[in-house]
Amino acid sequence: MEKEDTLTGPSEQSAGATVADWPESLAAVLTGAVDQARTAVVEFSGAETVGDYLGVSYEDPAAATHRFLAHLPGYQGWQWAVVVAAHPGADHATVSEVVLIPGPTALLAPEWVPWDQRVRPGDLSPGDLLAPAADDPRLVPGYTASGDPQVDDTAAEIGLGRRWVMSAAGRAEAAERWHTGEHGPDSAMARSTKRVCRDCGFYLPLAGSLGSMFGVCGNELSADGQIVDKQYGCGAHSDTPAPAGTGSPIYQPYDDGVLDVVEPPVPTEPPEAADQSTEAAEPRPEDADGGPQAEPESATTTSETPEPQSEAPESQPESEAPEPQPEPEAPESQPEPEAQESQPEPEAQESQPEAD
Repeated sequence: MEKEDTLTGPSEQSAGATVADWPESLAAVLTGAVDQARTAVVEFSGAETVGDYLGVSYEDPAAATHRFLAHLPGYQGWQWAVVVAAHPGADHATVSEVVLIPGPTALLAPEWVPWDQRVRPGDLSPGDLLAPAADDPRLVPGYTASGDPQVDDTAAEIGLGRRWVMSAAGRAEAAERWHTGEHGPDSAMARSTKRVCRDCGFYLPLAGSLGSMFGVCGNELSADGQIVDKQYGCGAHSDTPAPAGTGSPIYQPYDDGVLDVVEPPVPTEPPEAADQSTEAAEPRPEDADGGPQAEPESATTTSETPEPQSEAPESQPESEAPEPQPEPEAPESQPEPEAQESQPEPEAQESQPEAD
């Protein structure tokens, strides 16, 4: 095995122990056989399969291994190893063997495992059948019923009456597995507390010889239904005291989703628009004191005649100020058109000169 291991790299330990005793001429012959080793690989596999030279390692004072990078499909990271040998006084080396070996970065298949050892814990699924081995050391033959109720009841408690029962070796193996497992005294959960399952009210001891060390946890918030060591412990122990303090204070519920409904503010009119609206509204009380709707008709008629147009420039300076145009609002202050159309009296037309 040591010789095979040295093929993957230089054997510095063996070389250091023997190179001092080698003749210089023999070491030069073995080290200088690089071209001879490459030629051997080319003859064996072809020139396109040989890559760069990787180095030489020494197997013994009369043998050395030259390594080349292999260029083969599916063998990435593999190396050609050519072993050459020479005797003291020889002027050339002899090729002993040419082999393909995996390098440090080679992709290798997993280690072979016998078929009867390939099933691991957790592999069994519903519907699978897994028979024990014929010579399973964990099982020993049981005994049939004797017919005596007292004997049969006692035998049933210790496992007799079944075809197979666990042997002492099988029980010891199970105890070791449980003791060092997830629910053993050395687990992280057990080391985090001082209370152990032996003193817990949820601890259900097993019957038989294993009952002195193991039991079943009955706490649904802990290792419920699992085999636990009596020295195992967790934070859900029955003797765990309640936390100190009265708890959180009680506050009235606060609903942050309630919104205050506020009426939108009434938009205020500009002062100039308010003045114009009051000026337009002034003729209305005069209409009530004077004749019924005489002046509104004159206003409408004067707008139609060319004479009052000369008077309009006197009132224009008020509207020429750089203010928001109130022209859309002016029609609102004028009397309704229905009232104007409903006055067919000739007296209003005769009163036009009076308005001038």
